Amino acid sequence: MVRPTSPTVTDAERAILEVLWDRGEASVREVADALSATKAVAYNTVLTMLGILLRKSLVEYRQEGRAFIYRASVSRDEVRTQALDNLLRQFFDDSPEVLALHLVQNNALDAGELDRLRSKITAAAQERSKG
Repeated sequence: MVRPTSPTVTDAERAILEVLWDRGEASVREVADALSATKAVAYNTVLTMLGILLRKSLVEYRQEGRAFIYRASVSRDEVRTQALDNLLRQFFDDSPEVLALHLVQNNALDAGELDRLRSKITAAAQERSKG
């Protein structure tokens, strides 16, 4: 039985996207070689993963001779937003406040970090009220 495609970006998909974000575009071989620098990966695995990313509309390609050259069709920020939205839905009742409280309560932030966080929250709130 075939496993259903994950609606969010998996770790393996993100690794491929990282290569494409860093390089701008790359062939299957170039992606495989870049990934193999840290962990052995088969060409066919990368080809399959790029096909999945293509179906998810996260990459696009052009043909150059016999090679297909891929590039990310989404930014890092868009993928982060999608992942965070999914995390909020699944674990934090769709509440950024619950997530933020969890992060503050479960991470050892010193006074300086808390002050910087308060300043960033205030600045973000002021920016949102302008727009």
